[in-house]
Amino acid sequence: MTLLIQITLAAALILSIIVPFGVYLVGERNEGRYKKTIGVNAFFFFGTMIIAAAVMLVGKVNVLADAGNGITIGAGMAYLAAALVTGLSCIGGGVAVASAASAALGAISEDSSILGKSLIFVGLAEGVALYGLIISFMILGQL
Repeated sequence: MTLLIQITLAAALILSIIVPFGVYLVGERNEGRYKKTIGVNAFFFFGTMIIAAAVMLVGKVNVLADAGNGITIGAGMAYLAAALVTGLSCIGGGVAVASAASAALGAISEDSSILGKSLIFVGLAEGVALYGLIISFMILGQL
């Protein structure tokens, strides 16, 4: 039964790539086709991910707290927390740098004397990622 589910999920993922191209190529030639294509892609992809998550949670769970290699559930959660802290802070820092750097470039093109001030804002935005990395080191240092 699980092989059938795996094949179905793999087919749905492949369809999430192929079907939007069909919508893009066959659809009307207007500005709305881009949004429609992205919507179809997101629907198939996230739908497949939700179904895959539901399938993973069904059935017997055979996990021991300590499988003989010294890693406990608490250590696993710490690793997961460190990964989440680092990943999410880097995403946030990337978003902040994208908007701060583009605004800084626009401002510098108008008046080149504000280069130092604009670099400070870009550096502060990059600091968000560094703070997340420091917190993840603090979490891993507790193990």
